[in-house]
Amino acid sequence: MKYEIIIFDADETLFDFKKSEREALKNTILKFDIEYDENYHLKVYKEVNTAIWKELENGLITQKKLKTERFKRLSDRLNVKFDEFEFAKSYMKHLSLASFLYDDSIELIENLNENYRLTIITNGLKDVQDNRIRKSIIAKYFEDIVVSEEVEVSKPDPKIFEHALNNINHTDKSKVLIVGDSLTSDIQGGINFGIDTCWFNPSKTANNTGIKPTYEISNLIEIKDILKK
Repeated sequence: MKYEIIIFDADETLFDFKKSEREALKNTILKFDIEYDENYHLKVYKEVNTAIWKELENGLITQKKLKTERFKRLSDRLNVKFDEFEFAKSYMKHLSLASFLYDDSIELIENLNENYRLTIITNGLKDVQDNRIRKSIIAKYFEDIVVSEEVEVSKPDPKIFEHALNNINHTDKSKVLIVGDSLTSDIQGGINFGIDTCWFNPSKTANNTGIKPTYEISNLIEIKDILKK
């Protein structure tokens, strides 16, 4: 086999994070007695959240600060006053309880587990990912699940990949493949670390960046075809 280790991203690769995010935001806003308009509130939140996670990828903000700063910015954008610390606490509680797998994830991981060593690297917050990922029904198939907040380094920094391989006592990078949906986080991180990469691109978005994955798939099951080569 060309590969022995498959590193998976979690959210938007195996887990439907958009659905989790949608549920958590709705429940949190309603808890704060704000009349909820999904088309408006979700759109603004996604703009704020996407921007601040990009700042994390670029080393411009810490995950500790990110936890509350995104809701301070959300409050400012919505022109609605609320305590960003309490809002963050409520949101993360709701998010931690919202774990949804994509339809193909269970079958794929069960199948790959028979012949490959599997691990997860996720840019996320410990309290959220413990419930959503580590207590999910597929968690038992992974040798390790690395959460960026715990190790204080995030993708695309190669150090988090080094940490993940050290945890499972593997050194041969030529036998490692990362699968993820983010060009700037998963794929660039894999490139930075010197391993092969597989971009999961279900919407078939055009890649107008200089980031070139080793493989590209639009359906998770296509990973099997890559591994047969």
